[in-house]
Amino acid sequence: MVRWPTLTVLTLSATESRSGLDPWRVAELPEPPRPRGVRWLGVVGPGVIVLGASIGSGEFLLGPAAFVKYGLTMLWVAVCAMVLQTLFNQELMRYTVATGEPAVTGFMRTKPHATFWAWFYAALYLLQVGWPAWAGTAAGAFFFLFMKRLSLAADAGAVYAIGVILFLLCVGILLVGRRIERTLEILNWVLVACILTGFLVLALRFAGASTWLDAALGLFGYSPSEGRFMFVPEGADFFLIGAFAGYSGAGGVINITLSNWARDRGYGMGGVAGYIPAAFSGKKTELAHTGFRFEGTPAEMEKWRGWWRIVRADQWGVFFVGAMLGMILPAVLYVTFLARGTDIRGYGIAAALANAMVSAGAPLLGGGVAFIGAWILFKTQLDVLEGLARSITDILWTGSRRIRGWRNGDVRKIYYTVLIALVVWGVLALRLAQPIFLLQLGANVGGAVLCFASLHLLYVNTRLLPAHIRPPLWRRIGLVACALFYGTFVVLWVRMLAG
Repeated sequence: MVRWPTLTVLTLSATESRSGLDPWRVAELPEPPRPRGVRWLGVVGPGVIVLGASIGSGEFLLGPAAFVKYGLTMLWVAVCAMVLQTLFNQELMRYTVATGEPAVTGFMRTKPHATFWAWFYAALYLLQVGWPAWAGTAAGAFFFLFMKRLSLAADAGAVYAIGVILFLLCVGILLVGRRIERTLEILNWVLVACILTGFLVLALRFAGASTWLDAALGLFGYSPSEGRFMFVPEGADFFLIGAFAGYSGAGGVINITLSNWARDRGYGMGGVAGYIPAAFSGKKTELAHTGFRFEGTPAEMEKWRGWWRIVRADQWGVFFVGAMLGMILPAVLYVTFLARGTDIRGYGIAAALANAMVSAGAPLLGGGVAFIGAWILFKTQLDVLEGLARSITDILWTGSRRIRGWRNGDVRKIYYTVLIALVVWGVLALRLAQPIFLLQLGANVGGAVLCFASLHLLYVNTRLLPAHIRPPLWRRIGLVACALFYGTFVVLWVRMLAG
């Protein structure tokens, strides 16, 4: 049972309560773990969940589509995106470690009103990840495994049926375990370890020295064959490139959900706030609807520095390194087996590499790659669906006293009601368009989200958080740079579509 600290001398005139939410309580910051050696693997966690989600979109689908069409010089986009997203992620976790609240709750604490921002961010979540694109693309990979060929437009009905089954299977997984975040963490450790190892072995086996050189120089936007820097290819499709930038790393609301997972993992004040348990095996727990703050005493600041050490390891050591490997390794494989300029977007995009390997005389390896692709995309759909349900639940839980009182205040009832509604919508949405188009649409929305949310987070962390834990100047500049980087791609793809 979570015991919440007693509200001390904080009134409704407190800065964090001016949008209509309750003020923070004062509590002691929990002691941080101090791991050494392999024990770090038991401490980092939120970073591996968001890494697992990123590998299934930018790294395995949109990145390869851009590299095959335009070449490995586009890797510079991924480098910039991942550096900026890692800084953005750390600032999200700064807020959560300091308060025990998800970042969206921090956004709801700004003017004009909490309700406005609740609707605003809920709409962004639905626009970006409300489309079950990963289940649809995973269905294409499973179709290849079953039928030994790429799916075509005529196979849309079969692909749809497989996508629905995969979507429902996601729900079944989220019913079990004790703490949903911990279930995702374990699954993603398995995913990341197996996928990166598999791609590393394949890349070392098949990619030539010239391809590795192209990849190394492509990180800086340089093309050895052209003998010059090529940051923007001629005749660029900015809807594709903007989507690639948006999902290099995690992207948009997927990044923001990192703070929800960090809360449930017990990072910082999240250890006081509580978590969302699973329907089966998990028991009812109390989840705080408002956050906490700690005094800037030397003892508390020492604990804060301990937590910040964990955050750095989780983001730079797990998310950034894993995302870079997850982008580079599939990239060198795709450009090795697929001809430059090929447009692989379509119902069979998830099996494009596998099909190329089979055509090159490696049917066993091609089948293995198809299986890896199916697992990656299914797992990404699981992460995204859970993150969407979790975020909307947290928004409702924080913003409405009536909803908190529904069903005796059991947050599980709200979470699974939201989840069921999202599944019903997802089954219908799978019929709307090709999954890769839905993925590109969501990724471009994700870029717009990062542009806006970076500035919103900058405001929250410099105006609401106590002075002793606000970000230094260079991190504030990093958030502005993130907004400018993604804002540029938003302008480019909007102008292209408008023209």
